[in-house]
Amino acid sequence: MASNRIGRINEEIQRELASLIPSVKDPRVTGMISVTAVDTTPDLRYAKIYVSMLDKRDCTQVLKGLKSASGWLRRELGRALQLRYTPELTFVEDDSIDQGAHILEMLRDPEVVKPANPANADIDLEEDK
Repeated sequence: MASNRIGRINEEIQRELASLIPSVKDPRVTGMISVTAVDTTPDLRYAKIYVSMLDKRDCTQVLKGLKSASGWLRRELGRALQLRYTPELTFVEDDSIDQGAHILEMLRDPEVVKPANPANADIDLEEDK
C-alpha cells in the first residue's frame, strides 16, 4: 500500500518539476530539459530527480544550475503539493536514452547478435525497405 502512495507522489513531483524547471531564472538552466524519473525515499525526506538534456555538452552546467535553484524549486513544490515534508531535491543526469540507443545499435549489428536459427542466417532483413 505504501509503495503505491510513493509511486503517486513520485509522479506528482515529476509533473510539478517539469512545469517549474522552465521558469528557473538561472542562466545555466537552458535548453530542452525533461524530468524522466523521480525516486523518493519512503520517509519523503529526499528525492532523486533524474533529468535528461537535449544538449549533452552543457550537462554539468545545467546540473549545477538546478542544484543552486533547488531551494526555490523545493519551496514551490511544497506550495503545490500538500505533504508533511517536502523532500530535499538532488538532481542526477539520466543517461538511459543513450544506453537504450547503444543497445539498439548492438542489436542491429550482425557481428554482435547472431540469428537464433542457423537455417535463417542467409535472410537479409534490409530487403523489405
